[in-house]
Amino acid sequence: MRVFLFSLQSAIKNLWLEKWINILTMLTIAVGLLILGSFVLVTLNMDSMLKRWSDGFGLVIYLEENLSTEEEDLLKEYFQKDPDVIEAKYVSKDSALGEFRKTLGTMTSILDGFEKNPLPSSFELKLEREALDPVIIKKKALQIIQLNGVEDVQYGEKWLSSLNTMTKGMKIIVVLLGGIIFIAIAFSTYSTIKILFYRRIDEIGTLKLLGATRGFIRLPFLFEGLFIGTSGGLAGFLGLLAIYYFTTSRIIEFMPAIKGMMIFFPPETYIAAPLAGAVMSLIGSIFAIGKIRY
Repeated sequence: MRVFLFSLQSAIKNLWLEKWINILTMLTIAVGLLILGSFVLVTLNMDSMLKRWSDGFGLVIYLEENLSTEEEDLLKEYFQKDPDVIEAKYVSKDSALGEFRKTLGTMTSILDGFEKNPLPSSFELKLEREALDPVIIKKKALQIIQLNGVEDVQYGEKWLSSLNTMTKGMKIIVVLLGGIIFIAIAFSTYSTIKILFYRRIDEIGTLKLLGATRGFIRLPFLFEGLFIGTSGGLAGFLGLLAIYYFTTSRIIEFMPAIKGMMIFFPPETYIAAPLAGAVMSLIGSIFAIGKIRY
């Protein structure tokens, strides 16, 4: 315990004595984690938006004219047996026309020229979240359109494909960026600890003459690396928090309709950001003192 306290006191004293290089390293870590956190936050928002949108997403199956009730029931039974289908809702011609009239509002007079209801009956299928893959959806649509009594199948193919591709792309970028930033932070701490070590080479020589062990000499540097990384991670998190609230307040000011769509990163981030900085810096510190020969 005495060795631990001495090492901690020594680390705090040296952090203050070498404050400028330590602050520079903290800022480097903060910027790196801020960039990474921004990409993670955007990815979480996109993924959450896709999940929310999937609650109302589905296939619209337009039926042929003059289908019998038995044929419509057979189709409904087929859709209900599909494990990817959450709900199969039947929309009659009259119901479709009523909804269309509501959509047109005061412009319903344009329907007066039709002698009969021009809209077909249809089924609206809600799908499981796992089935919202463009390849799966396209395959399912091709299967359904071959059924007897089905006139057409529609869904947001381009929109779904674009959003799905963007979400996957962002996840890949986050992984790659995370790896790059991990290396950058570890190397930054590695370089800082080596510099600090050689600046105290005379002090270390004195400790060796007094019989200090290698662990006793190295421990303060590990504490310094840990503190630098934790402080950098905390600063990065606070920066991300400030940018998030500033950006979302501006967006909501101009587009109030999206207020309910905005999310915040999970509560775990409050711990994850400082912890990530601490771990990355500690790894860099361990490599730094491991490479030094004295």
